[in-house]
Amino acid sequence: MVLPAFYELAIAGLLPQDWYLVGNGRGEKTDEEFAQHVHDALTEFGPAPGDGPWESFRDRLRFAGGGFTTEDPGQLVDVVDAIRDGRGGAGSADGGTGGAVEHQLVHYVALPPSTFGDYTRAIGEHGLDEGARVVYEKPFGTSPADFRELDAVVHQVLDEQQVYRIDHFLGKEATQNLHVLRFANTLVSGVWNNQHVAQVQIDVPETLGIADRAEFYDATGAVLDMLVTHLFQVAAEVAMEPPVSLGADDLQAARESVIAAFRPLDPAEVVLGQFEGYTDTEGVAQDSTMDTFVAARLWVDTDRWHGVPFLLRTGKELAVSEQRVSLVFREPEGPMTGVPSSANVLSFSLQGDGELALSVVLKEPGPELDLSTGTAALALDTVPGGEPLPPYARLIHDVLLGDRSLFTRPDGLAHVWEVAETLLDSRPELTTYEKGSMGPAAADELARPGRWLLQG
Repeated sequence: MVLPAFYELAIAGLLPQDWYLVGNGRGEKTDEEFAQHVHDALTEFGPAPGDGPWESFRDRLRFAGGGFTTEDPGQLVDVVDAIRDGRGGAGSADGGTGGAVEHQLVHYVALPPSTFGDYTRAIGEHGLDEGARVVYEKPFGTSPADFRELDAVVHQVLDEQQVYRIDHFLGKEATQNLHVLRFANTLVSGVWNNQHVAQVQIDVPETLGIADRAEFYDATGAVLDMLVTHLFQVAAEVAMEPPVSLGADDLQAARESVIAAFRPLDPAEVVLGQFEGYTDTEGVAQDSTMDTFVAARLWVDTDRWHGVPFLLRTGKELAVSEQRVSLVFREPEGPMTGVPSSANVLSFSLQGDGELALSVVLKEPGPELDLSTGTAALALDTVPGGEPLPPYARLIHDVLLGDRSLFTRPDGLAHVWEVAETLLDSRPELTTYEKGSMGPAAADELARPGRWLLQG
């Protein structure tokens, strides 16, 4: 997703006038070979090179081989210095005068979490930290202790304002529309509480398997890959109190405040699963007990959400692929009987450009008073004047602007690990499930007396 995001920004004209993208790795590549690597990524994942300014984009690609460690910076410092000194090519960054040019340096750390600390130390050791912005992929740590160690290393080298912990779910158009729909529409804001909402479902089932990244997945699993990152963050977006403003500091403060109100998970309210045949996958240990499915009941201990379960579910090799947030409203008191269960729902699809859907109870046309359910949906890409960006492109653009509104803070992440610690220390027994199902049947009990809205 990352390389195509830069090209999306180029197509939209949202990259700075003078920019360079420097690839860094242990191997040796020429600039032309790196450009071909980027071309192949765009060809496979889009947007296709021919759909944008490929020739001028290619001229801004550089590669610095030889790795990057505290002991040996490889070629990275030399390449960065050459660009800063106006020797970067592409017409030369200084307009041809050969003088040094001030560039904003952004490090995008797309590496295994186990290497984050060493790479961060190297940034400081080789003088590439001053004024820089550093983006870290998730998960930011793999355990509470690991998080604390990594956070300490990061803050030994960097100021917090330089740190961007990226979670692409926060960059989705529909996730951002949660704020707008709620805070700009009294019709919605008035029912955004436990007086009207029976349960919240954050459901991200996937039909995809793990064959293309088996080694990573067998060291991570669904809990670390999805639950303590994406699903907890989306839950915070739904549950937060209205911020003073939508500025970065106020929005982050509201998000982290509600995360602090997440109750530690009760392992009895968590279901872990592994799809049948998982251990037959190349790269997976034969005796692996890694989870490929997790469903959990999360409680948010605020006045607004007291008593409302947040149901979180995700897994691999399931019957459907969806990314949906649903507020299931309580059945009304009054004269109407036979109201369909879980029929009154406000939901947001987080896939693609996003969709807003409202399900309501209606009378079936005809002579009898028979009740049914009708749904109205609004695809967000049909909103007039809309030019949605893919999540990674949106977030990388925010990094270039220095906008940290949609990035996580360490205090919130620290509490996320506290919420998950009980589960990590006392994991429920793993249950196998069939490929193409919706996971272990035990997960259905978490939604009682309601039901999971997404079915296979």
